[in-house]
This record gives sequence, structure tokens and C-alpha cells, in this order.
Amino acid sequence: MSLTNREEQLLHEIREWEQTLDEYDQSQIEITYDEWLHKAVGLVPEHILQEYLAKTDDFMFHFTSFIQNTDIQIQAEKQIINTARVFQPDITGIPELQSLQIDQLSYICDQQLAKQRLYALGQGALSGTGKALLVGTDIPALLFINLQSIQKAAMSYGYNIHTPFELMMTLKVFHTALLPPELQKTGWLELTEEIEHGVDPYFYEGRDQVVTESLVYKAIVQIVKSFLIVILKRKAYGRIPLLGMAIGGGMNYTFTKQVTDYAKRFYQYRLLIEKVNNEAGI
Repeated sequence: MSLTNREEQLLHEIREWEQTLDEYDQSQIEITYDEWLHKAVGLVPEHILQEYLAKTDDFMFHFTSFIQNTDIQIQAEKQIINTARVFQPDITGIPELQSLQIDQLSYICDQQLAKQRLYALGQGALSGTGKALLVGTDIPALLFINLQSIQKAAMSYGYNIHTPFELMMTLKVFHTALLPPELQKTGWLELTEEIEHGVDPYFYEGRDQVVTESLVYKAIVQIVKSFLIVILKRKAYGRIPLLGMAIGGGMNYTFTKQVTDYAKRFYQYRLLIEKVNNEAGI
């Protein structure tokens, strides 16, 4: 089936956005900040860093698999299917969503991802109170919210997340979304190349290492945020640390918006390019 006018328009918009990835210029502050992060990571011996990356990569794989099977994600899958039935009553499973129009799928996706951004905002605000338990669980909670968000985006566009290929794509979309701006274009091209010529959902043959130093830099930012929240705990209005809550909520919201916007764009592109390939018999 060929693309509709609306689908062609959306594919053109995504390709225009892709071109803008080459146009980003870092400010002096961002350059200085990146240099500081590289120096901080550079203090860690190479063998220790590589061991840490390998263990984190293994953890991410199992953590993502765990999220797929939580009651929260199972309920989200049911919600997505129920919403899809508003447009087409006979839908019974996630893959059948691909029979809907692209704007209908985007509506379903937007509903799911809006909730995720609010969860991240609330989680960040809670950690911003400076309580030890909430600060300590902030990074795992933020990781859970964002990996779950990518899985919800995938399901919203009709992809069954319970396969080896989709598990790895969840992790790769997460990693690519968090690359520094100067690496975004390369990361996007590597990601899209994996789906350009068709995929086997039950086998993954690409590079299976996901965690790189870029995620270490993001982790450092979150740790610095946690220390800042603890420092600001005393500077409260009454007994409510408003500044800490604003910083925690704002940073988590921004982080999640970056990931969710990227995930939505990727799965839109993937659905459209697969339709083009099917039409061409690829």
C-alpha cells in the first residue's frame, strides 16, 4: 500500500528535521561543560570504565526486559488497544494498530507520552524535596519512566515489544536520544539503517553493545542534580524546598521530553519507511 498524502508530508517533515541535526552549533558554555565532563570521566582508569560500561549494558538489557513484563506495562498495552478501538472496533492486538491512519496512531502515542512526562515531572519534584530515599531512587525511577516511554511509543505504532529485536531497539533508541548534539546525526543514521531493509523480529544481528560514555555523562548530570538538591534542601520556604523541587522536576521533565520526542519521531519514520519498502517489494 502506497503512502497517503499525509504520510508523505510527515515523512518529508522527518527528513527535514534529520537535516537540521547537522546544523547545531555548540555555545562556549556547552563546549566548556563537555570538556569538564570528558575530563571527569577521563580520571577513571580505562579498564575500570570498560568494566563499568559492560556491567551497565547487561543491567540495562535485563531492566528493559523486566519493564516489558510489569503489570504497569501490561495495563498500558491494554489501554493502547482500547484507545485504538475507538477508531477501529475490531482491533485485538498491537500489530493491528498499523491498519490505522498515521494521525490516529500519533494521537494514541501523544496520550501515552504526555502521561510519562508528567510522571517524570512528579518524580523529579519529589526527589527535589531532598529526602534521602527519594533522592536515592531518582535515577532508577527516571530510567524506568523513559524506557517504559519508548516501549509505549513502539506499541502505539503497532510494534510488539516482546521480541528480541524490539527489546534491543528500545535500548538503542534510548541511547541515541541521549547522544550529545554533535553526534545526533550519526546516531540517527545508524539507528535508521537497522530498519531500512526489513527486520526479523525474533533475531537481532546488529551491534548489541548499547551503553557508551555518552550515557555516563548523562548519569553524571543526574548525580550533580542530586547533590544540588541536597544542598538546596535547607533553603526552603516554610518547610517546602521549592527551589529543589523546581530543579528536580524541571530537569526530569526536560530529560523525558527529549527521549519521548525522539522515540515518537523514530517510530513514525520506521512505520512510514516500512510501508515504502513493502510497496517496493523490499
